[in-house]
Amino acid sequence: MAGGWSRDGAENEQMQASIQEELARMKLRRAPVGESLAECAECGEEIPEKRRLALPGVKLCVDCATERDGAFKVRSGINRRGSKDSQLK
Repeated sequence: MAGGWSRDGAENEQMQASIQEELARMKLRRAPVGESLAECAECGEEIPEKRRLALPGVKLCVDCATERDGAFKVRSGINRRGSKDSQLK
């Protein structure tokens, strides 16, 4: 069902594009790159060898990684690409 100036299926395409962008952003944030560190980049504690082998490129110990992952991050949560409100303003 298209409405106004959009063609059939445009809403679904916008939602899928937004989901794909968010997944790509999350993958980039989670994927360690380069050589694993022997010591944590934040606290200096030794990173266990099993962790370094399981996650090539790891830079943080388990405690620091858990703390960073649990930190609250403010994001708008508004889909500006497909939001009708953004088109009206």
